[in-house]
Amino acid sequence: MSAPRSLPWPLVALFTAGYLAPYLLPTTVGRLDTGLPLSVTQAGAIGSALLLSSAAAGFLLASRVERIGARTLARLGLTLAFLGYGGAALTGLVPAVVVGALIGGFGSGTVTAVAAGGIAGQQDPHRVTTFGLLGVSALAGALYLTIPHLGPGHGQPLAAIALTALAVWPLTGRLSGRTAPARTLPRARTGSRGGTPIERGRLPHLRAGLLLAAAMPCWSLAQNSLWGVSGRIGRDQAHLTEVSVGAVFAVALGAGLIGVVAAGALGPRLGRAVPIGVGTALIAGCIALSASATDLTSFAGGEIAWNVIYPVVLSYVIGLAASLDPRGRWAVFVGSAASLGTAAGPLAGSMLAAWAGFPVMGEVLAVGLLAVAVPMTVVALRAGRQTVSVVEIQMDTPAVPARTAYDTAYPNSYASTSAR
Repeated sequence: MSAPRSLPWPLVALFTAGYLAPYLLPTTVGRLDTGLPLSVTQAGAIGSALLLSSAAAGFLLASRVERIGARTLARLGLTLAFLGYGGAALTGLVPAVVVGALIGGFGSGTVTAVAAGGIAGQQDPHRVTTFGLLGVSALAGALYLTIPHLGPGHGQPLAAIALTALAVWPLTGRLSGRTAPARTLPRARTGSRGGTPIERGRLPHLRAGLLLAAAMPCWSLAQNSLWGVSGRIGRDQAHLTEVSVGAVFAVALGAGLIGVVAAGALGPRLGRAVPIGVGTALIAGCIALSASATDLTSFAGGEIAWNVIYPVVLSYVIGLAASLDPRGRWAVFVGSAASLGTAAGPLAGSMLAAWAGFPVMGEVLAVGLLAVAVPMTVVALRAGRQTVSVVEIQMDTPAVPARTAYDTAYPNSYASTSAR
């Protein structure tokens, strides 16, 4: 009987800290609008700039985590997040808030890059992703219930992200430093392509990875165009108070925990194509419903249904990207590509809503999601028939028997199994 696998809690904590800023996007953008002399579009632009900075960090660091070291990068990212978001929370000067948001966003992206690379190298990345989504959903839900009672102003959500980064810092001691060059061990299976070793610096499954990376900005853009203006839909179109809107978001994220648990329970049983393809189509319907909401029932129904399905699909997308490269590079590239869509979401949603209204915006986003579901499903189908080689890394610390190597960015072996 094999020993139970321990959960890599440092990676789960980094995942939570890195994804918290996108999860708090509606209240962050909404409070920038009401707490500072900014228009709705300008507040959305700051939210987009924050997330664009996060995406830039992912692209820059995707292939550098093992060379620089997971511990060093994680500490750098958490420091930037704490200083950037904390500084933005403490000042009312718009230029200083923008600079702080950019610095904090780069820190979030750095932390997410370390988490994504480490999760991709786990024996069961889908399981670790599930716990990461549980953590960020639970924390964000609690904050949505708490922040409205802390008074007005733009600083509360930014301060919450900064304090989360500070709280995660002690766990970075369990991450690895710089790793030695990789050695490849081929492994062949029925239907494989001969188990060719993965060369250092060469990305495997190039066409599938590029197709997925090209689809993810559109997928993420549709999600976050609505998410970035959901607070305004609740207040302006459904005529709810900020406390009521916050309560809906908290319940929605709480319901999202059910989706995360369901995704963890299903695991690879349905493959990846069905959850990604069908799930994305269902999300499209939820977005259209939420964007057309005119009362509490329709608004809450759309948001709750959406937040139940979204983390399920996201967990399988992350697992799909991780399966394409055991060193985690495609996981980081795809995550950063998704961040580009996330970054454009608040501004795109604000502009679409100002141009055509919330209901039309929802219909446009839903059609776009249905279109992008096709190539993502194709990649999932093809990846299910491909085999990933095993990568063995010489570590800078002695190996410990019967223990998951969560304290390395890229562990000794990887089994091919499966944000906002």
